[in-house]
Amino acid sequence: MASTTYTTDLKGFDEFSARELYDVLRMRVDVFIVEQNCPYPELDGKDIDALHLRLLEGSELLASARILKPHEPRDASKIGRVVVSPAHRGKRLGDALMSEAIAACERLYPENPIALSAQAHLRRFYESFGFIGTSQEYLEDGIPHIDMVRQPATQPA
Repeated sequence: MASTTYTTDLKGFDEFSARELYDVLRMRVDVFIVEQNCPYPELDGKDIDALHLRLLEGSELLASARILKPHEPRDASKIGRVVVSPAHRGKRLGDALMSEAIAACERLYPENPIALSAQAHLRRFYESFGFIGTSQEYLEDGIPHIDMVRQPATQPA
């Protein structure tokens, strides 16, 4: 249970105000590029077609993730860019964010598995949500990762 009171929203790219989009992108750059000292193309062209989940306290962004829809009917939806504000770590917001992201994927794409590319040191965290490793560790932008999948609650006929 998160010790912070928060609200959630799920928006498409074009639904963001300029300030909301700035806040999401700034948090991702601050954590993934600056904090993790990992120069990579954060603006990869996928945000435009993605759904963006945010945890908010008032107008303050606490955490966010992006959801990519399945390309084909039986393909996986994908959760990525999972990030918690450094100022709000230790409040179990990562748990809350993943629970909300999984619930959104299950609501929107109930018959599809959910995939993600996890930083390898977070494998157990994602396993706690039912994800199973489907690859060997590999380097992505100099950081060890592993592909993981969570099967749908309802299997297609």
